[in-house]
Amino acid sequence: MKKTGDIITIGFALFAMFFGAGNLLLPPYIGLQVGNHVWITILAFGLTGILLPFFGILSIVNSGDTFNDLGNRINKGIAPILGSVIMLCIGPMIAIPRTAATTYEVGILPSFPNSSPIWTSIIFFAVTWILTIKPSKVVDIIGNILTPVLLVLLLGLIAIGVFSPIADYNTQSLNTGESFTLGFTEGYQTLDVLASVIFAGIIIAAARTKGYNSVKSKNQVVIAAGLLAAICLFLIYGGLIQLGATSGITDLNMKRSELLIHISKSVLGHYGMIAIALSIALACLTTAIALTSAVGTFFSQLTKNKLSYKLLVTVCCILSCLLSITGVDNIISLAYPILIFVYPIVITLVLYTVVFGPFIKHKLPYVGALLASTIIAAFNLLKYLGMLNDSTLAILDKIPFFAYELGWVVPSAIFFLIFLVIDKSLSKEG
Repeated sequence: MKKTGDIITIGFALFAMFFGAGNLLLPPYIGLQVGNHVWITILAFGLTGILLPFFGILSIVNSGDTFNDLGNRINKGIAPILGSVIMLCIGPMIAIPRTAATTYEVGILPSFPNSSPIWTSIIFFAVTWILTIKPSKVVDIIGNILTPVLLVLLLGLIAIGVFSPIADYNTQSLNTGESFTLGFTEGYQTLDVLASVIFAGIIIAAARTKGYNSVKSKNQVVIAAGLLAAICLFLIYGGLIQLGATSGITDLNMKRSELLIHISKSVLGHYGMIAIALSIALACLTTAIALTSAVGTFFSQLTKNKLSYKLLVTVCCILSCLLSITGVDNIISLAYPILIFVYPIVITLVLYTVVFGPFIKHKLPYVGALLASTIIAAFNLLKYLGMLNDSTLAILDKIPFFAYELGWVVPSAIFFLIFLVIDKSLSKEG
């Protein structure tokens, strides 16, 4: 009975850690774009927004207890560098500021149009700081108190909106292929693959604190909690995409926050704003708490406690507060070029470790796969920035799936095999 209760607590905490600002804003916007192609889009969004983050948890569980254990399986220099980039992305550069900005734009501004984003951010991060300063309490605060309320609010909104849709499917929608691509790439904006390899360390530590110290018992609890979080995410994402697709809005350029407000009012009337304000506040606060705690823990360990956890948490809150004032859409625009470079690298690390890690122990093949993904990700970034000429783009478009921003898939597999052959040849010579 205790084990089941612990799995529910940790699983709910993990769901709430993942489910933040982007996770609430992105699905309805995706649904608006895809119309009746809802299921293919849910599948695509689920791959990058649910399955890959779950694989991220597995990659850490199979490697040890923290992201450093995952990175060290390939190269000791990778863990601190890639880990620092990930922490900055899911920390004070993008994800944490976005939580406060979303709370203001969706939860506060509609009811208090004259309110200031500055004071909202200050209050938001003051609460975040208070609830984060003791890392041992983070999982229990989120899992036992905040998440159940969040789930009830969101499932209520979705259930009413799905069974009594606002309107028919949007007919100005993308085709099937475009819908899949949109769902897959928008899943990057959740930042959950990046977060998963960090959050895994938090829930593993929580499992150990609750007495699961053997490798077997720890893994069982963490994996079960990961599955529970994945199920919750699937239900919420699928429902929100459906609500966006049947929102009755024809302006495909409508702001994400405005669309969510429209859906809430249309489904629940006056009470919709109260429900969405509470949902936003809870979703964003739980994620901000988890991410701030992760940033403090990671960099304090990286500096061997020369920079204290409390100092790092304080600095993270201050920087995030300053950036959050720029607004949600500006933060998302800033994030996209960073993510299309970082995401393929992290996905490759996670996928190849989970799939091949149990029986291919040598490091060289993984280095090859990461090298290929890094090269393709760099070209994809240059393409996005408009820095490639037509002849170069024509060559790159011959790479399978490059047009769908999945050009790293085949080259990483080829390099993995080539470096595996090289590794075996070197082993024989040795």
